[in-house]
Amino acid sequence: MGRSDLRVPPLSASDWRMFAAHVRGAHLIGSQAPGEPISGADPASPSWRRGAGRGGQQRAFGSRRVCAEREAGMGGLRLLAVALTCCWWPQGSQGKTLRGSFSSTVAQDAQGQRIGHFEFHGDHALLCVRINNIAVAVGKEAKLYLFQAQEWLKLQESSHGYSCSEKLSKAQLTMTMNQTEHNLTVSQIPSPQTWHVFYADKYTCQDDKENSQVEDIPFEMVLLNPDAEGNPFDHFSAGESGLHEFFFLLVLVYFVIACIYAQSLWQAIKKGGPMHMILKVLTTALLLQAGSALANYIHFSSYSRDGIGVPFMGSLAEFFDIASQIQMLYLLLSLCMGWTIVRMKKSQSRPLQWDSTPASTGIAVFIVMTQSILLLWEQFEDTSHHSYHSHQNLAGILLIVLRICLALSLGCGLYQIITVERSTLKREFYITFAKGCILWFLCHPVLACISVIFSDYQRDKVVTIGVILCQSVSMVILYRLFLSHSLYWEVSSLSSVTLPLTISSGHKSRPHF
Repeated sequence: MGRSDLRVPPLSASDWRMFAAHVRGAHLIGSQAPGEPISGADPASPSWRRGAGRGGQQRAFGSRRVCAEREAGMGGLRLLAVALTCCWWPQGSQGKTLRGSFSSTVAQDAQGQRIGHFEFHGDHALLCVRINNIAVAVGKEAKLYLFQAQEWLKLQESSHGYSCSEKLSKAQLTMTMNQTEHNLTVSQIPSPQTWHVFYADKYTCQDDKENSQVEDIPFEMVLLNPDAEGNPFDHFSAGESGLHEFFFLLVLVYFVIACIYAQSLWQAIKKGGPMHMILKVLTTALLLQAGSALANYIHFSSYSRDGIGVPFMGSLAEFFDIASQIQMLYLLLSLCMGWTIVRMKKSQSRPLQWDSTPASTGIAVFIVMTQSILLLWEQFEDTSHHSYHSHQNLAGILLIVLRICLALSLGCGLYQIITVERSTLKREFYITFAKGCILWFLCHPVLACISVIFSDYQRDKVVTIGVILCQSVSMVILYRLFLSHSLYWEVSSLSSVTLPLTISSGHKSRPHF
């Protein structure tokens, strides 16, 4: 790609004012490399990743001791959730508009000041820069250097040992900053590519640090992709395109389902019975997921217009999503652990109930806290700020291993029960329950593996959309299972072996926990 194909004349003052009115406050998504903060930049909006959450709350019936144990466990999860929320609250940002200062000192220390990176696509993608101190910029021979991600990676991994000036000379695009306003069109891109933006001047490759102690240059940088009509007004990077439409459809589906089933579901919860607790937990998790989708939609809707969005709504979406994840994980683990551990203690003449024993509660809380710590670790490792990552670091790999182990453990236990079960009705119940749980646990690892076949800019998007859809299907399966009065009551009345949330013959009015 030749430089002459990518450079256009600067906009006139009147054109710039018209353009700036449209893009004012826009944000550059993906503006810092993993593990590296933006030097000298103070971006304006938090990232859109969905973040921290809290443990679900479950009420236990039975003895006060059991209630206290469960509340203590959930209290710990709530405290952990608050900590996750604080840690996941975006520090800095990665927006389409970057505001900061070009620093000669920083550029000299790092052999080029990293400003950010952006996923351009199509023709007529645009980079616009405005600086205030032209005299200083001209005196320092200030320039911007743009590298394609693959070429930059080759330079970093090359064994040739390129010098500072040699590395800068290999930039695919350069921009000399000798005017107040500059713009650069990035065109002829056959497929979406990530471009890294660096600042350097005549002091960058010098060893004398005293000469680099000069005045910094305040700047504002806007990066845009072409929209459907080919105009550079799209605030979304290639990795985010389509997410706005996806969340709109998701919110629409939640709204339609709420209109159809909300009243009947509320009546089922008010009636109590053996499904009371699990329906409450499922409904709470579903409401949290719906709240996350709505918050994301509001954020992306505003973002599509001004590139800023509503940072609070983006953070709120993160909070709701993680709260839902922790609540569902604790629910499934409580069912599965209480199911398998208590079964060894009860006689075959009594149906198994969901007992909140110290062992089952402890194991469930331990696994939930382990996953929460791994999620927190992953957020520090991966700065792309999504709730669902393609897992290319140690924390992500450990999360995948944990979920696979949970799915295999549950699957093996259910398989042993199903193979010896003679009742077709109970076998159907176990199989359906296994489908919902295994889908919930395995969807993330499987999608993370499948995403490897996609391009880099598509991976996080594939995992995010896929996990949301799969976990929604899992919740639908569990809802149908526990809302099916005929199936559940038949299995409950026939149960003489293992079954979660069954009713003992001596206590027909309420389940035991």
